[in-house]
Amino acid sequence: PLPTLVAWATGLFEVIAGLIILVGFKTPIVALLLAAFCIAAGFIGHYGQGGDDPTLTFMHSQMLMKDIAIAGGFLALAMAGAGAWSIDGRMLGGRA
Repeated sequence: PLPTLVAWATGLFEVIAGLIILVGFKTPIVALLLAAFCIAAGFIGHYGQGGDDPTLTFMHSQMLMKDIAIAGGFLALAMAGAGAWSIDGRMLGGRA
């Protein structure tokens, strides 16, 4: 039952955090959480995988780089903020 629980919790986190990013509420905090999640998921799921098969090793290394790139996008979003049309921007008077 634990893998099922973790899968549901992970999916729920990704959906809720994605919706929060979409509307622009507390964007820097949520973007940092998603960046950390992407790095952790990449290293847990892809680092050192593939064994002796060079094709699988290459594929997993590419997937790890993809996760790191997505985390970089979230870090850029955390630094830039959500923008004036977001919930954060409306609460700060367009300065987000």
